[in-house]
Amino acid sequence: MLLGGIALGLIAGLLAGGHITNLTQVRLRWMAAIFLAVVVRYGTEAALSREIPIAETLRVPLLVTAYAILLVGTWANRRQPGMAIAFVGILSNAVVIAVNGGHMPIWEPSLIAAGLTPADVASPIHVILPPPIDAAFLAHLGPLGDVIPIPLPVVRNVASIGDVVVSFGLGFFLFASVLRTPAEATAEEVAEAAVETPEPIPGLVGSARLHGVSGAAAGVAGGIRPETGLIAGLSEASVLQRPVLLGSESPALTEAVGAGAVAVGRAPGLVGRVRRHPYVRLALDPSFSALWTSGLISLFGDRLNQIALGVIVLGLTGSPVAVGFVFLAAALPNLLLGPISGTLVDRWDQKQVLIVSDLLRAAIVLLIPIAATTNVVLVYPLIFAVTSISIFFRPARESVMPRIVRSEDLLTANSANWLAETLADIVGYALAGLFVAFLGSSIPLAFWVDSATYVVSALLILTVTIPPVVRTVTEAGEGVLAGMRAGWRFLRSETVLLTNTAQAVVAQFGAGIIISVTLVYVDEVLRRGSLSSSTVWALMEAGLGLGNLVGGFVIGLIGARLRKGRLVIVGYALYGACMVGLGLTGNVTAAIGLAIGLGVSNMIFVIPSQTLFQQRTPGDMIGRVVGMRFALVFASLSIAMGLSGFLVNAFGVSPVLVAFGAVTSIAGVAGLLVPALRDA
Repeated sequence: MLLGGIALGLIAGLLAGGHITNLTQVRLRWMAAIFLAVVVRYGTEAALSREIPIAETLRVPLLVTAYAILLVGTWANRRQPGMAIAFVGILSNAVVIAVNGGHMPIWEPSLIAAGLTPADVASPIHVILPPPIDAAFLAHLGPLGDVIPIPLPVVRNVASIGDVVVSFGLGFFLFASVLRTPAEATAEEVAEAAVETPEPIPGLVGSARLHGVSGAAAGVAGGIRPETGLIAGLSEASVLQRPVLLGSESPALTEAVGAGAVAVGRAPGLVGRVRRHPYVRLALDPSFSALWTSGLISLFGDRLNQIALGVIVLGLTGSPVAVGFVFLAAALPNLLLGPISGTLVDRWDQKQVLIVSDLLRAAIVLLIPIAATTNVVLVYPLIFAVTSISIFFRPARESVMPRIVRSEDLLTANSANWLAETLADIVGYALAGLFVAFLGSSIPLAFWVDSATYVVSALLILTVTIPPVVRTVTEAGEGVLAGMRAGWRFLRSETVLLTNTAQAVVAQFGAGIIISVTLVYVDEVLRRGSLSSSTVWALMEAGLGLGNLVGGFVIGLIGARLRKGRLVIVGYALYGACMVGLGLTGNVTAAIGLAIGLGVSNMIFVIPSQTLFQQRTPGDMIGRVVGMRFALVFASLSIAMGLSGFLVNAFGVSPVLVAFGAVTSIAGVAGLLVPALRDA
């Protein structure tokens, strides 16, 4: 797997226009120590294979020392794109090996599922874990061991979560390295030199310290940056703390690297266009790439959790109603805690909120299979708790995003986050279904792997540099209700955001209808021929996911050039038109095409809306404002889902789709009547 990640990273970088010679210009810290650690690690394995007695005696100290040096080396190079990700993967594997006395456990069923047998395990580092999922399995940190079967003929193997993360991180690093020129590497060193001396900044909460910057912020004269909510010096420092993004121009840095330096923004031809590509710029930002990867890993774990949860509850109860209550338990916290969570998140350290949220969710998910086998009723409060914690995670993530990416890349960053969610939907559910089917009676492992993904996510977030937000004196002493009122006052006074929220409250009623009646629509309206209704439903869901993927990618490419308010208007109008089309057609092919249209239009209004809130809300209020909006929108969505059955019974599914599709389009077009939104 490690070699596969390295190969993919190199190939992707070369296809994007990079040069293999750029690898010779990479300057890694602790390079000699890293090389020594690799020699010790694989030298120890070779000595163990030859049954050298001293190697067996010193197995644990040798391996622990090797991994410790590797961890120090990768941490020292965490500013390099992908190295922070590799650090977390190495740490995961190191902990498992240390706990298991110098061995990496392989779960026997995973080994067999990959098409291998215990006799194929020749490495002295590995040890076989027997099938039972019990306390001994957890004591050996089985969920972080080799439990992921890879049954592909050429790369048949069993991998750990740590292996996946290390491979992804090193692939990311090589992708970035082959794209960078020597001049760009030198520019990054100059940027790092500019932040060597830490200086305290008055007014920051606690003992937070910030690296000193040059006079680049003089133009704002101590004011607040509207796009970040930070004081000017802090805003500039947050840019300089990150390595220079490929595709950005910095006259000061170009001068610093000498007359031979080539400004990235002027790179000619295909290579220049690739480096200016917004997705490439974000990929080469170590803070964003680590945060994005943390989200992707936990999203895949969530999909695994959701499939396993439905299977285990249905298997224990045999009741679809019991499964329905699972989703009810997950929905209630959104209504009850949305505004409160945002207010509290604005007052807390948001990086700590993200890390603690992941660790708490890891602990709770670990308990779900134990609770289910004790009494299935105990599952529901645990689901409620996990979702409640997620409600604190979401506004915290929204709040930090404008502080770790540049304003011009914010819309693309939001697009990348939605692409990760869509990728998890399209690929994650399929892989989760296969993994749960493979587990059979060992289904608790699905929850424990999800728990491990949360831990990995927390460790990745720990590596992210997030500049602190400036908080007002008034906010520090206000209560929760006062904070909620302040968030509502701001939302009510901001014409663009208030109009956007009103549009969403009306238009999302249509989205709630779609979610609730699609299966009924497929069964009662579409002329399916030889296809079953469940097959057509799955095809429509796949079309919706494909539309999300295409729409999210395209908006990330071109959305920054367009007015966000007009994108929102077009998105809602198109979404409603697709709903009307569904209500008027009985053709399966047309319905699948319209489902793709729903996915595309969904991204057209979701991503710009999210970006507008991040850009137009002060940094110390994003949590409560986003929380307030989400509560209002989710209430509309929930009411629609609750009323949909009654409406369909009274009027039929097609008239309901046509009516609420028209309402959604009208809500979108109504934005044209508000010049502030239209021109935002």
